[in-house]
Amino acid sequence: MMIQLWRFSALAVFLCWLQLAPAEDQTVLSENTKLSNETLLWGPYRPNLYFGVRPRIPKSLTTGLLWAKVDSFTEVQKNFRHTCEQHEGMAGYGWDEYDVRLGGRQTIHDAGNNVDITTEFVKIPGGTHGGSWGVRVKGTPREDAPEHLVTSVIFYAAMEGLGSLQVSNEADDLGIEGTVRMEGSSNELGDFSVEVMEGPETNRHPPRSHKSSASKPLDRTIVSSLQVEEANIWQAKALLFQHMKTEVDQMIELYGNENAPPPWQIFTVANNIREGNMHLVQKVFDGAFEFDIIYSSGSAAEPVTSEVISGAIESATKSFSERFSRVLAPKAPFDKQKYQAFARSMFSNLIGGIGYFYGDAIVDRSYAPEYEEENEGFWDETAEARQRQGAVKLEGPAELYTSIPSRPFFPRGFLWDEGFHLIPIADWDMDLTLDIVRSWFNLIDDDGWIGREQILGQEARSKVPSEFQVQYPHYANPPTLFLIFDSLIDKLQKPSSPKGSADPLESIRSAHLQNPENAKEYLRNLYPLLRRHYFWFRKTQWGDIKSYERDPFSTKEAYRWRGRTPAHILTSGLDDYPRPQPPHPGELHTDLISWMGMMTRSMRRIAEIIDETDDVKEYHGYETAIIRNIDDLHWDEKAQTYCDATIDDYEESIHVCHKGYISIFPFLTGLLPADSPRLGAILDLISDPDEMWSPYGLRSLSLSSPHYGTGENYWRSPVWININYLAVMALFHLSKNLADTHRKQDLSQTTGPHQKRASKLYTDLRRNLVENVFREWERTGFAWEQYNPETGEGQRTQHFTGWTSLVVKIMAMPDLQRDDGRVRNEL
Repeated sequence: MMIQLWRFSALAVFLCWLQLAPAEDQTVLSENTKLSNETLLWGPYRPNLYFGVRPRIPKSLTTGLLWAKVDSFTEVQKNFRHTCEQHEGMAGYGWDEYDVRLGGRQTIHDAGNNVDITTEFVKIPGGTHGGSWGVRVKGTPREDAPEHLVTSVIFYAAMEGLGSLQVSNEADDLGIEGTVRMEGSSNELGDFSVEVMEGPETNRHPPRSHKSSASKPLDRTIVSSLQVEEANIWQAKALLFQHMKTEVDQMIELYGNENAPPPWQIFTVANNIREGNMHLVQKVFDGAFEFDIIYSSGSAAEPVTSEVISGAIESATKSFSERFSRVLAPKAPFDKQKYQAFARSMFSNLIGGIGYFYGDAIVDRSYAPEYEEENEGFWDETAEARQRQGAVKLEGPAELYTSIPSRPFFPRGFLWDEGFHLIPIADWDMDLTLDIVRSWFNLIDDDGWIGREQILGQEARSKVPSEFQVQYPHYANPPTLFLIFDSLIDKLQKPSSPKGSADPLESIRSAHLQNPENAKEYLRNLYPLLRRHYFWFRKTQWGDIKSYERDPFSTKEAYRWRGRTPAHILTSGLDDYPRPQPPHPGELHTDLISWMGMMTRSMRRIAEIIDETDDVKEYHGYETAIIRNIDDLHWDEKAQTYCDATIDDYEESIHVCHKGYISIFPFLTGLLPADSPRLGAILDLISDPDEMWSPYGLRSLSLSSPHYGTGENYWRSPVWININYLAVMALFHLSKNLADTHRKQDLSQTTGPHQKRASKLYTDLRRNLVENVFREWERTGFAWEQYNPETGEGQRTQHFTGWTSLVVKIMAMPDLQRDDGRVRNEL
């Protein structure tokens, strides 16, 4: 009966009513906004942990899970899992399926602890405080596990800020039999309870083999309450060890080293239920185990039970499968069964990596004149200015709702990564996507700057070397969030009907698409921030044309990244990609002017949508000038490629050409028409195995470059999926001759000479990328930050499920090649 209640919940019925009932647009928008906020309130929004749930509320309830194999005195501390870490003995981990509004299933293949942990997290609608949730935790011994695998599992719940959280069970020196129940309250959440259930009767516990088990029997649940400084709550693992050490010391003192209890008995917390703001709940199992953790909102009609959790898990799995098959299903040749789990896992880990972050940031507001980088040798001057740090201070706190590049290594918001992250998410849930975009633009300062790396709070800073923690308001980052505005406008101009969808949440996910006026209102509200950000770019990243003998179409449209050193332009996102040497204030950067062209085109399209006619004319002028200047300032006729420009010893402007990603940026950003005389040379560069082409994707730097594979070799050879995605998209548009005037490619009128060749390159590149990422995922259990162009092996950061997940979008793109080699007509 409870399962049926979930399947036909009031929320689902109400959503169906919203889809069918006539209503004023604004009323529907208001209801959808309210319901959207509720379905997004809770989640595993602590993605730096293997599992941790919190709401999108500053200083609120926060939870987490730890576990370890406890069969050794020397290895226990190393065995405890909490925060996601690289090379921690995992054979892979992540979400097998996940929908941010419903929940999903995560599997953690913990080879080091001989156990596979499954967390099945689901949301239960009801009440006026964002609903309830539950998680089913399962442990399954791996094939190589010992006959009696003893696993200690600790769940903790803590209340940050104002509010209360207390254990309501009566204290028992022997531990708690049955369910452990906590009760809490806060202004935002109202009254609530958190229950840690006992689990099924199949759960087994270590035998009572030592007399210490008489005072602490492990077939009971151990609960320990702590009073912790709010700023330290995030350090749950360190707090656990500190607390556990006291218990270990007492047991050793009581029984001695010669008669010490077994490890699973000795590495336990105290049975100590009392007042506190953090509560540890420990269970110790022998073999396989299972138990539920249930959060019930006090405003819900009735509390959640394990039966409801079972129904919600079944429903979430079915819903995810149906939606994925409709929205992101891989197309040929990737429609075979072996690719299905891969595609679903890659997307689920992208969307399952969404987190909520709150805290202060370190910012240098000195506005030192050296930061203008106007003098030769400026990099030494800026380094000295950074050392002064007179105006470095904490700012905020601020909040950010965002996806992340990598749970173990980059568990925070990165500005240029986020635009790529949101491309497949926008297909899945546009309302969620726009919510995240708004969260980013809410960070904008009065000048129009958004920090390129959002390191909010001490927990985030703990993962970042100190020299990278300070953010600088003159540093930019590629404006990839504007790719999402293009996606929104494309969908508005070519609406697809959600008819046939069984998803009761469709009216929320697509609220801005089903009612274009809602989308226009969203853009109108955000537009002042977008315009401020756009002109901040123009003001701070301008390039010098007039001081040197340069004669382009426009004397204004040239751009140079600030934050340059001889070794890096970290702000460009391409870090160590070769640039002119030595750096010069007269440099002009091909990638930046291309990004500015893309951004300008997007601003023009937004202005068109919201009827800002004067602004449309303004952006159109900028756009035309940028496109003309890309050729005038950056095309090198001799090298037949686009190049950065600099100033030589004779104060003359020259090109410095390092063939690779930089060389094709005007193509990647859609700024070249189908009949451009430059396209042939660009396709030559892309397709040449002695230049960019590899069996695993496009190399970041040409194989012919003397810099290939040198130094850090970060962007000096490896295959990166985000740039390859842009290449696949550009080849797709070129091969299909799509009418796409906003990309300055009216291909319905201009066929161009490169259609057949582009189609072949699109097909081959798409296949090479997908097959290699899939092969490495099967081999290692992980997606990777980059891929070796010689071997295809994944390298650098593991579990890089940010923009590497664009492979899902690539898989869902059309197959243009028929068996006979002719181009399919699928659009």
